[in-house]
Amino acid sequence: MTVGLAPALAMDLRKAVTLMDQRRFAEARLLLEAAVRSGANQGDARYLLGATLRMLGDLAGAERELRGALTLDPIRQDAALELARLLNGLGRHQDVVVATDRAVAIAQPRVGLLAERAKAFQALERMDECLAERERAVALQPGKSATLHNLAAALGDAGEAGRAEMTARAALAAGGEAPETWLVLARALQAQNRFDDAQAAFGAALARRPDYAEALRDLAQLVWMRTGDLGAASAVLPAGQSAPLRLLRARLHEYAGDIEGGYRALTVGPVAGDAVLEITAAHLAAAFDPELALTHALRAETLAPGAELVVRKAIDAHLAAGLAEAALVRIEAARAQHPLDQGLLAAQWTAWRMLDDPRAAALYDYDAFVADWPLDTPDGWTTLDSYLADLTVALAELHGLHTHPLDQSLRHGTQTSANLLRSEHPAIQAFSAAIDGPIRRHMAFLGAGADPVRARNTGGYRIKGMWSVRLRPGGFHVNHVHPQGWLSSACYIELPAAVDAGDREGWLQFGQAGVPTPAALEPEHFIRPQAGRLALFPSYMWHGTAPFSGEGRRLTIAFDVLPA
Repeated sequence: MTVGLAPALAMDLRKAVTLMDQRRFAEARLLLEAAVRSGANQGDARYLLGATLRMLGDLAGAERELRGALTLDPIRQDAALELARLLNGLGRHQDVVVATDRAVAIAQPRVGLLAERAKAFQALERMDECLAERERAVALQPGKSATLHNLAAALGDAGEAGRAEMTARAALAAGGEAPETWLVLARALQAQNRFDDAQAAFGAALARRPDYAEALRDLAQLVWMRTGDLGAASAVLPAGQSAPLRLLRARLHEYAGDIEGGYRALTVGPVAGDAVLEITAAHLAAAFDPELALTHALRAETLAPGAELVVRKAIDAHLAAGLAEAALVRIEAARAQHPLDQGLLAAQWTAWRMLDDPRAAALYDYDAFVADWPLDTPDGWTTLDSYLADLTVALAELHGLHTHPLDQSLRHGTQTSANLLRSEHPAIQAFSAAIDGPIRRHMAFLGAGADPVRARNTGGYRIKGMWSVRLRPGGFHVNHVHPQGWLSSACYIELPAAVDAGDREGWLQFGQAGVPTPAALEPEHFIRPQAGRLALFPSYMWHGTAPFSGEGRRLTIAFDVLPA
């Protein structure tokens, strides 16, 4: 590193490295600042100073020095890696890509740098580029289990379940025995509807780490979705009353429809002093005891003021207790930090409606923002009906479970595990073409404006996620929003006869809050589902469905739309 430097400067840099190794960063900083001031302006000094400043918490100074080192040598790997870590840590993922483009334009960049770029691309939802970086790392380190694991995990996140399985197995064959790799394999198997194999792989992950919270959660959820049996799902959990186990038991009870049982499962042990336990208790108690929920929420705010989960659930607790003005104070502070968050907009509307504030009607202007459109018939089909018939068959193959997952809006139905955007089935692949025209017509219908919907209308779009839901009789969606969306959707593929019975069974409804309020906020607007039509609406609008009776299934595809 110090070849070509003056002897005194080289000695100072070596001493600084020793101090850094001893975590004596303040002393190292003095040496390195002197080295930079000396006029030598060497990349070594600026890189080391940047790394030292990062450890001291001076992130702006660290960025300045690391960028300076890269200005002197744009392909310098250590500086590029340190800068990428810093920027990723700040959530500046696009800056990571731009700052390191030249550094990876060599034959053998550092694998760690490729990993940081992969993280940035994944955060930017640019999964093809994320996968390219992970694949390049594997090419540079063939047969290394950790690198293969990282590629397998990225493939799983991208919805490439078959390739994720193959790569996870390669990581295990290369000597990797990490429970994380078994978890990646289990999820890939589940996404392919190979549920027995998935359950065994979850078990293998837990054999290596019995308290592995993610694997416990996924295994319990899979058993629940396969059986609809709360007892069977709970039985896979180990004995004990640790906080993670109580949180998981509470979640199982909640999604099985036993919210008070979930609260009891959570509070069988102490919650005081733990912000996550307190705010989860608040979330559960809001359904049956708003004052108790508020007590928990206020304790959580004291323990972790500003924590995102606490802020969101404390808002809900104040709404449940009828304290709309206090909720608005919290909402406005949170929206200043997250202006595009659709969940906060939904909470703001809820408070306004509770207060009879006219701004609620302007935000939920159904005539201006909500519409449904016929699908276009994609190439390869002569009629829309023939396309829908093929699409119904293709989707039926993906609905192999018995009941709904955790943390989703549906009840008494199934949701696909695989990302439909990555499907290789011709009918599912053609769906993107079938919805392109309706989405563009809806954006033209919206037009331009200063409100939270039209202000983001660029005339271009990209799809964020795509899944299918199949509800059985009695099934429905609880009222919910899509916090990270812009427009949300419901596309109707196959419908039960009950939707045409005249009493709104199975209809899409808007304006009924998905959080408890002292006086029920009834639905304000409805769309009658029709096969082959796509409903589009702002992601911040509370929406759900009414249960339906009789025979048949309600089969839909949903996705979110973001501006491009």
